[in-house]
Amino acid sequence: MQQDDQQLHMTTDDARGGSSTNVVRWVLGISLVLAVIAMSVVWIIPALS
Repeated sequence: MQQDDQQLHMTTDDARGGSSTNVVRWVLGISLVLAVIAMSVVWIIPALS
């Protein structure tokens, strides 16, 4: 963290208080795929009968 002429400069890790691990992206991606599959099954099964 640097302070020049009343301006505060921080790195992204200092500002966030930690590092990002991209776990949320994996959870959202897998959830999206599962939701698309579930909705497809709900739509296709009644259409077959």
